[in-house]
Amino acid sequence: MKVFPDFDGLGGIGELKTVIGALLTFVLIIAVLMLIVSAIIRAIASAHGNHATASQSPHRPPRRSRHRSPRRRRRRVDELAHRSR
Repeated sequence: MKVFPDFDGLGGIGELKTVIGALLTFVLIIAVLMLIVSAIIRAIASAHGNHATASQSPHRPPRRSRHRSPRRRRRRVDELAHRSR
C-alpha cells in the first residue's frame, strides 16, 4: 500500500507555491544585503582603529569604560576623607 499526499487537493496551490517562492527569494536578497552592509561597517570601524566596535555584534550595546574619570575619583576620595573625620 502506497500513501502519498494530494498536493492538488487544495484550490490555488500553484499560486500559493509561487507566492511562497517569491517571499523566500525576497528574504534571501535582504539577508545577503545585510551581510554586505555588516561587512562594510566592520571594515570601516577596523580601518579607523575602533576594534572594540568592529568586534561587537550589532545588537550588543557598547561597553562602558572600567576606568573612572579623574573628577569622579577625586570626588570619591573627598567623600571618604569626609567620612573619616
